[in-house]
Amino acid sequence: MNLHRLTSARSLPASLLLALLLGSCASNPTGGANFVLMSEKSELETGRTEHEKLLKSSQIYHDAKLQTFVEKVGKRLAAISHRPELQYHFTIIDSPDINAFALPGGYIYVNRGLVDYLTSESQLAAVMGHEIGHVTARHAVRQSTAQTTSKILSTAAVLATGVSSLGNTANLFGGALISGYGREMELEADGLGAEYLVKAGYDPNAMVEVITVLKNEEDFNRKNGKQAPAYHGLFATHPRNDTRLQEAIAKSSTVKAEAFVTVNPEDFRVATTGLLVGPSIQNLAGSQSRNRYYQTLLNYTLVLPDAWNQQETTTTMTATAPLSEGTLKIEAQRLQQNIKPQLFIHDVLNIANLERPEALNQYGLDGYTGINAANGERVAVLYYANRAYIITASGHTDAAHAAMLDSIKSFRPIAPKEIAIADPMKINWVQADGRSTYADLARQSRLPESAEATLRLMNGDYPAGQPKAGQWIKLVK
Repeated sequence: MNLHRLTSARSLPASLLLALLLGSCASNPTGGANFVLMSEKSELETGRTEHEKLLKSSQIYHDAKLQTFVEKVGKRLAAISHRPELQYHFTIIDSPDINAFALPGGYIYVNRGLVDYLTSESQLAAVMGHEIGHVTARHAVRQSTAQTTSKILSTAAVLATGVSSLGNTANLFGGALISGYGREMELEADGLGAEYLVKAGYDPNAMVEVITVLKNEEDFNRKNGKQAPAYHGLFATHPRNDTRLQEAIAKSSTVKAEAFVTVNPEDFRVATTGLLVGPSIQNLAGSQSRNRYYQTLLNYTLVLPDAWNQQETTTTMTATAPLSEGTLKIEAQRLQQNIKPQLFIHDVLNIANLERPEALNQYGLDGYTGINAANGERVAVLYYANRAYIITASGHTDAAHAAMLDSIKSFRPIAPKEIAIADPMKINWVQADGRSTYADLARQSRLPESAEATLRLMNGDYPAGQPKAGQWIKLVK
């Protein structure tokens, strides 16, 4: 056996690996050099591909005023970051989980649930700055490189020695790189985020405030026997006691501001008023999330034709088709006499001639419908909870008439399990009067559990603070 030839053959993969690593040493946009195995072009393509996958698999929170506000803050920070040339995309995920994350190439995501627990624009900027820091430092690319390097080292060790068990050692090395990046990368992202806050004219201490919010949420979950995943490798100590974090943020104070932000607290309050609290309505609704209308005061619901819009008053609702090709109106009257729905149409509505009459018996409700011969409109009456619901519908085509009849036949009471969909919990800002405690406010809140502690968390007063006179606080209505 030619030992020299065998040794040379086994050493070749390691040599190739060394050349690959040396050839892939690239300058990090935030300073220093890093081993990376992905070009910027590939990074952008990866981010775009994964973003498209995420849009297909996740619910997006549609709130125009909040989206505009998030984009304004995010773009201001991105413009003074280490990679201002990237095209950044900011997306709000419709999830109650307290989280935010980034994909390669400038894709930034904030969960609705995290915004619920923030109290200022500066805190939102801290979240955005941290995630932009992950992008500018190419953390996803560097972590991918660490994983790939681990696999290459494992293969090279096996080929070079002929001992497959050594692959485990290489995997441990790669694993150490990745686990080490957890703390180091998060700390680096905090430092970069604080730097971007200063450059944009925000207070860098908002970074500590946000981490305090996350730490408080973690403590709350632990005390209540819940195992919520730690956000971004949360520090074991309180953030105000973490020396390395304090040093990273203090370093940002030496940075010169490139822009100045006039932070009007009302802007954040306006942007987050009406923000959903709790589970995603889209997920709860499931297949019922088509154009279903809920009237919570009178406790009824029905499905409208697709793309129809509605306007409502206290006791009426009018739905209109695109291009005004049809209308459907519902109004309620208290029943004054015990007569059948068919007679109600004849005697109360004074409609004598009804074409294509049809009795309705749906969801335990009695009703009647038909076409008013005088004007061609469909009329229907349904009895529910001592009221007569009068529905009139007009359309220009047979298809429109068929769709409106389907809507009429979908009319029913709101089911108890639909309350969260029909009347979801939302944020409402009020000024504290200095007399009400969180215990008082919790008794008025619709939060299902731990309302007092949750209100403290949402307002930055956890674990034992109380509202101060004049303080703007979030309630959940």
